[in-house]
Amino acid sequence: MTHLRWGILGASNFAAEQMAPAIHAAKGADLVALGTSDPQKAARFTAFAPGLTLHDTYDAVLADPDVDAIYIPLPNHLHVEWSLKALEAGKHVLCEKPMTMRADEFDQLIAARDKSGKLAAEAFMIVHHPQFLRAKELVSSGSIGTLRHVDAVFSYCNTDTGNIRNQAQAGGGGLPDIGVYTFGSTRFVTGQEPDAVPFARIDFENDVDVFVQMAAGFPDFSYAAVISMRMFNRQEVVFHGDRGVLRMTCPFNAAVYDQAELSLETAGQTRRVERFPGVNHYVLQVEAFTEAARTGGKYACPLEFSKGTQRMIDMTFAAAKKGA
Repeated sequence: MTHLRWGILGASNFAAEQMAPAIHAAKGADLVALGTSDPQKAARFTAFAPGLTLHDTYDAVLADPDVDAIYIPLPNHLHVEWSLKALEAGKHVLCEKPMTMRADEFDQLIAARDKSGKLAAEAFMIVHHPQFLRAKELVSSGSIGTLRHVDAVFSYCNTDTGNIRNQAQAGGGGLPDIGVYTFGSTRFVTGQEPDAVPFARIDFENDVDVFVQMAAGFPDFSYAAVISMRMFNRQEVVFHGDRGVLRMTCPFNAAVYDQAELSLETAGQTRRVERFPGVNHYVLQVEAFTEAARTGGKYACPLEFSKGTQRMIDMTFAAAKKGA
């Protein structure tokens, strides 16, 4: 069975620490090329992938005939441009989130994907983690009864003005960076889309959102979320039904923030805990993408799904602006 050969555009810290090792470790995938003009940054990659071909431009990676798929960890404002270029070059594309800065920008990516016949997706790794597959199963099977409300929180503290997450021109902000998780996780588990965002409060610093409190209405349940880049580390998603509560205490950075764990509370004060140690959702993501790219099979996070999450982010910004 032919392996999918991967190239990476840029030598970001996240690529060096998480995704490049994941590609290198994934079954059916080979990390073969990297685009960077910085030898010191390249050394972090060649340390575990000594046969890596180094290119000093991104275009050279796209032109490399030995590369089948491209991983894009560039700053947010460059995602659409380089995703389109990679598809035009005949490569499969896995791009970091947010893949776009507005929901309507997904339309050109979907058109380019369909025209090329290649797989293109946003790197939304959590849908490949068994804890989310299990959460989806528990909620859909009625383990908590009828779902009434979902709470989601994701926060960390980043005050470094040199970090691209704090730079408006690079597409920074809490909603683009981590709102995709609080919103996308709920959409994935429930299979529902928000029909309204009646309330949103957003605090900005230098045109970048650093604190978000919002409420949304879904067809069958209510929703509330807090997203912040200026608060102490916290992440949690709670699915609250009429016969139970499902709590995810490390939903987004499994094995980094804490151990992935589900807690199911039901009648009679019964509490069951399920843990998922030793699972690397980045490796699972690469393996799922590789398999779908090679076989043309279904992928858990198609562009249409990611467009729905971006639409919810757009709705939140609009609600905050309307209420200002």
